[in-house]
Amino acid sequence: MLVLAIVGIGGWKLLPSQENKNKTITVGTTDAVTSLDPAGAYDAGSWALFSNVFQTLMTFEPDGVQPVPDAAKSCAFVGSATKTYRCTLRSGITFPSGRAMTAEDVKFSFDRVKRINSDVGPSSLLADLSSVTADNAHTVTFHLSEPDATFPLKVATGAGAIVDRDTYPANALRKDSSVDGTGPYRLTSYTKDQQARLAPNPTYKGYLSSTGRPVELRYYTDSAKLDAAWKAKDIDVASRTLPPDVLAGLNPSDPKERVTESDSSETRNLYLNTRASSPLHDVRVRQAVAWLVDQEQLAATVYQGTVDPLYSLIPTGITGHTTSFFDAYPTQSTKKARELLTQAGVSLPVRFTFAYGKGQGPGEQEAAALKKQLEAGGLFKVDVKGYEWTDFQERMAAGKLDAWAVGWVADYPDADTFGQPLVGTGSTMATGYSNKTVDQLIRNSQQFADRSRAASDFQQIQSTIAQDVPLVPLWQRKEYTVTTEDVGGGQYLMDGTGVYRLWRLDWI
Repeated sequence: MLVLAIVGIGGWKLLPSQENKNKTITVGTTDAVTSLDPAGAYDAGSWALFSNVFQTLMTFEPDGVQPVPDAAKSCAFVGSATKTYRCTLRSGITFPSGRAMTAEDVKFSFDRVKRINSDVGPSSLLADLSSVTADNAHTVTFHLSEPDATFPLKVATGAGAIVDRDTYPANALRKDSSVDGTGPYRLTSYTKDQQARLAPNPTYKGYLSSTGRPVELRYYTDSAKLDAAWKAKDIDVASRTLPPDVLAGLNPSDPKERVTESDSSETRNLYLNTRASSPLHDVRVRQAVAWLVDQEQLAATVYQGTVDPLYSLIPTGITGHTTSFFDAYPTQSTKKARELLTQAGVSLPVRFTFAYGKGQGPGEQEAAALKKQLEAGGLFKVDVKGYEWTDFQERMAAGKLDAWAVGWVADYPDADTFGQPLVGTGSTMATGYSNKTVDQLIRNSQQFADRSRAASDFQQIQSTIAQDVPLVPLWQRKEYTVTTEDVGGGQYLMDGTGVYRLWRLDWI
């Protein structure tokens, strides 16, 4: 992703003094960790930690769109059908116990994700994985039920984190606060919702030539508390996410801090429960919602210009992006919304509950703004309710919410990550939405190794979603990282590939 502003980086040499060499870098974030077990987490905070303490067979280079080997020495499809994918492991990778990683550990890790099939886990990413075989100690083969040229991208995500088969239960999630991974860091201590201490892994072998400095992640329940910690100089790095007014007021010329603003493929959508029991079941009711949402106003007021309005399922910068919602609903119209609700024969106002996750940025302010937009003209009555983040995820997964807004951090830099997980049958967002045409288009798009050839499929998907409205796009994030003047590498921390590169942070 294009780095728009990097303050004070060019002329500095990242050569830490002996005094700072082993000093811990503290990083503050509002992205909570829901689970330390890769089979039980599919959220930005957990995956950010996973990308540092676990290895995957493949990973992404900064700003890369194609994965490169990490725990694997090499990976490739067998034949031209993109249904059989084989990897050869690097030699010498060891778990904290000292036992060498083998193909059996890789097989075990993928099998347990599918077997456990957690409601809030990443098993949906592996829906097309039929079986895994450990051919020998260093070779593992994945057998897919459908051709899927995007499978190497999925292998590089948190869903492909490799765990020690001796310390993780095969049929249940691990519940303690330890991690047995082979990533560039080892987790030395963890207190839920408070902190995670990371020490460089002395036995790491993988894509990186070297590991980073000791890091302490500090978790804050909301943006205001993160901002307070930053202003009190309790942390060296603030990322994801300071309050919008603070981000809008950042001064790139301030010599006391380094500010990075970059593009991001993270999106946020308003999701609508399409089940028969939902007050939003009728497609005309959902279309009426789409006629009332004002993305530009949300971006300008609630987020003070620190996000961009979004008008489609796939964000700008990703191959296949369109403006399908702007084309279908070019301006807010109470009149058109009323006509649709009259056709649907529903009693006015249509009443439903809007849920948001507490501590996830300005969720409460956004909810209030959306409530005001949707209640315009007396067509809807919206009851707003906030939930603690883990509770919110569980309610969403169980289909217990009418409508909710949640952000989506791309699993990998491809339009496919906005397909099945968001709008495919059995999607992670659990809206109850199912469309055979959309499912087929998703499968069709996965056949092309040349991803530009999948653009027409994604365009059709977005057009259908704009008509069926299982979601309404809200905005696309700009990514901000702020560091103190004596910390470098903040511009490499995040880049839209789903990897959180703590090892790039260093003392200057």
